[in-house]
Amino acid sequence: RQHGAVSEQTAAAMAEGVRQLLRADVGVSITGVAGPDAEESKPAGLTFIGIATDVSKTHRFQWNGDRWDNRRRSVIAALELLVRALEL
Repeated sequence: RQHGAVSEQTAAAMAEGVRQLLRADVGVSITGVAGPDAEESKPAGLTFIGIATDVSKTHRFQWNGDRWDNRRRSVIAALELLVRALEL
């Protein structure tokens, strides 16, 4: 656990893992601290989204809503990133 559950590295590894497991063209992952409290020195709302195609990319977001809103924003962002990945 060098980087912890909420990190760029974990998001990239999760996205690549699901891509390989499902033998898919694209893998998507979300990891973060939904809130309301911080975890392990990471602020509430911190989110990393991983998109794995031939190359893994991660995206960092810092949401400022409540737990439900942070989760909703993360899903919307992941779907938007997935659409962009599929357009390439």
